[in-house]
Amino acid sequence: MNTNINTENENTTIDIKKLSPMMAEYVKTKQQYKDCILFYRLGDFYEMFFEDALTVTKELEITLTGKDCGLEERAPMCGVPFHAAETYINRLIEKGYKVAICEQVEDPKKAKGLVKREVIRVVTPGTTLDAASLDESKNNYLMSIVSMEDHFGCAIADISTGDCFLTEVDKPQKLLDEINKFVPAEIICNDAFFMSGVDTDDLKNRLGICVFPLDAWYFDDSLCKRTLKEHFHVNTLEGLGIQDYDIGVIASGALFLYLQETQKSALSHMAGIRPYAAEKYMLIDSSSRRNLELVETLREKNKRGSLLWVLDKTKTAMGARTLRSYVEQPLIDAQEINRRLEALEELNKSPMLRDEIREYLNPIYDLERLISRISYQSANPRDLIAFASSLEMLPHIRQILKDFKTPLLTELYEDMDPLEDIASLIKSAIVDEPPLAQKDGGIIREGYHEDVDKFRRSRTDGKKWLTELEVREKERTGIKSLKIKYNRVFGYSLEVTNSFKELVPENYIRKQTLTNAERYITQELKDLEDLILGAEDKLYALEYELFCEVRDKVGAEVVRIQKTAKAVAALDVFASLALVAQRNNYVRPKINESGVLDIKNGRHPVVEQMIEHDMFIANDTYLDNQKKRVSIITGPNMAGKSTYMRQTALIVLMAQIGSFVPADKANIGIVDRIFTRVGASDDLASGQSTFMIEMTEVANILRNATSRSLLILDEIGRGTSTFDGLAIAWAVIEHISDTKLCGAKTLFATHYHELTELEGKISGVNNYCIAVKEKGDDIVFLRKIVKGGADKSYGIQVAKLAGVPDSVICRAKELVEELSDADITAAVKDLTSSSKKKQKIVYDQVDMAQMSLFDTVQDNDIVEEIRNLDMSHLTPMEAMNILYNLQNKIQNRW
Repeated sequence: MNTNINTENENTTIDIKKLSPMMAEYVKTKQQYKDCILFYRLGDFYEMFFEDALTVTKELEITLTGKDCGLEERAPMCGVPFHAAETYINRLIEKGYKVAICEQVEDPKKAKGLVKREVIRVVTPGTTLDAASLDESKNNYLMSIVSMEDHFGCAIADISTGDCFLTEVDKPQKLLDEINKFVPAEIICNDAFFMSGVDTDDLKNRLGICVFPLDAWYFDDSLCKRTLKEHFHVNTLEGLGIQDYDIGVIASGALFLYLQETQKSALSHMAGIRPYAAEKYMLIDSSSRRNLELVETLREKNKRGSLLWVLDKTKTAMGARTLRSYVEQPLIDAQEINRRLEALEELNKSPMLRDEIREYLNPIYDLERLISRISYQSANPRDLIAFASSLEMLPHIRQILKDFKTPLLTELYEDMDPLEDIASLIKSAIVDEPPLAQKDGGIIREGYHEDVDKFRRSRTDGKKWLTELEVREKERTGIKSLKIKYNRVFGYSLEVTNSFKELVPENYIRKQTLTNAERYITQELKDLEDLILGAEDKLYALEYELFCEVRDKVGAEVVRIQKTAKAVAALDVFASLALVAQRNNYVRPKINESGVLDIKNGRHPVVEQMIEHDMFIANDTYLDNQKKRVSIITGPNMAGKSTYMRQTALIVLMAQIGSFVPADKANIGIVDRIFTRVGASDDLASGQSTFMIEMTEVANILRNATSRSLLILDEIGRGTSTFDGLAIAWAVIEHISDTKLCGAKTLFATHYHELTELEGKISGVNNYCIAVKEKGDDIVFLRKIVKGGADKSYGIQVAKLAGVPDSVICRAKELVEELSDADITAAVKDLTSSSKKKQKIVYDQVDMAQMSLFDTVQDNDIVEEIRNLDMSHLTPMEAMNILYNLQNKIQNRW
């Protein structure tokens, strides 16, 4: 048998028959896990050989050595201690590798020949369970995607919590929305996904998602259905409620096949799968998520400064994850939104009870991830004690919760099983402070099991017998320094210092020589040793067996525990939102489905927390589906336009997650999507300019917005010439205001104050501006939105405030006067007054703007790109991606 083993720069064919027996077994195992780094257990180390050793040495910066393997040259080798393996595995996972853990599965003492080894688990970015590598405040998702005939099936799972969902979408953009919603650590997919138009390089580079294609057999329809039915123990898919999701079922089946292949366990904690329709939640694209800074800031990627930072006062890790999912998936069902709002209102009517609930929530550990580790049989005794101490809080929480009357809080009370039987089992079996090691005894509580108590008495009596033997031997031999010692390797012995060696009796048998003493054994001591150590070994084995039995009994109640954990998490979220509302003076919004958005004295939830509260200037917002659809907002930079528009979007979003909002009064018409186009920066790595990014985002908005959407558009058209930019901005407003084309509620900030001429000319368009107080050549920002439009941009005044030298300011004033003759306002008036021409659909104009940017892509550029390809080092998938990108360039060019 020959096998290929890749070294760093060459392919080498090795005859496996020439390898040593151990290395031959290694290579056979490696062939089964070619896409993984193989951690191969040898004694107290995990070793890596050949190409894996070269990779790990480079990535982890550890020493590369060699090992005789039966070939002429030593095999490259490196290794890590088994007790520290998790640290090294996590570092490799973070770099996007998979790690297969090959463990010894039989006792080396009982093995005949080579110790049997098997891969016990494959760790991937989406399947890691190590607590040190997981962020407790966010889920670690694995997403399975199947692309079939322009439709996509998606299955999403977090094996650390047992959550599992599935859905289907019909467009690549909708699929991207789902990916951006969950931001999985890992995507597994069929080959067709790479040809679907989704930019997988962007997923890897921008979002840090690892994308792995799977073999075609994973996506076999009948196999996927059978896998799901076997795992969930149902006869038909109707029992799971997923029979209408044909492609989603394939994605789900592939996901569970992948988990079975990698986790090598029954996955009993994954007890359900929940289908959902993507349209049941507000859709927020990736650009809007970033611009609104929902869960992290735009620049530093920190939680502080985000909406989640303001709202998250949760006490448990489960609650933190649930709140994050609420923020990322706002509701569009008015009834469900009001159920949440009612719960918050009742909690705030009883603030003492709310705070008492929070006190009881505080000691609760992460029940979801603990039960997952228990199900995986990787939980240690301390995990069980933490679990039991958490469960002891539940009866107290339920006692308080039972007095609340709103439907949602009543449901949480009913879903929250006190789990007293489980807490009692753990407390009766496990000592309060167990050791971390599971096989060294000291775990089982006295009185729990008769044999444990008996073995412990034998061990205690044995120590008394040893003491009595030591006293007798001292008296018999006259050796005053004689002591009985214990060593893990040599067992018990009688230690005699060298100064008393002449007094050693003949029945002492030398066992070990030390520097200053000799150690001996006698038949009596040997008999005692067998009795004591035999009892100790039996005790440790029995304690571990009983611990595993308790752990399995707890794991068998996974469904009850997970349901309770979800209830605790939701209660934690509502208590947090209620507290934030009270502290920050938020009000309960009214929810309507008529499309009216009416906010009185609205405030930006984050900005007001970053500055002194009474320094923030509140503003009103009114939009509807009739005469107040589009607000054109003019005014200088730094005056607060962007803050005002963002706060409107955030207030709407907060209302639709079921939160109170920062305003004096709010009536929120439910929106199906929030789009934002706020600022941009060059993406030089992908060759995209600011303007190209801007136009791409605008095209996406105009093609996908509906009359129920909310658009936040800031400075459209500023990335090109004045005339082109103004024309694009004007056309965008025309398109949005046309109810047949879009009709979305829109806040449109612009420096083109010439656009204020559109009020009265286009139905639904209204002018607003940021109030500014002029003092000679200086200005003061009042940060108040008022009716009407600005007649100038105040750019020079803002430049002066920013510290631009006076000489530049003076020259700019001169140029403004000279250029005033070329004022285009009159031209705009002429165009608006004589606008009997057909309005062109704006996304066609935007597409033309995009097309013009591709004029720089010449045939020679494409030829040169092909000429520079190194075909010998391209995988088939990489070659297909390159071909796809070249085809796009050619199509855009022509």
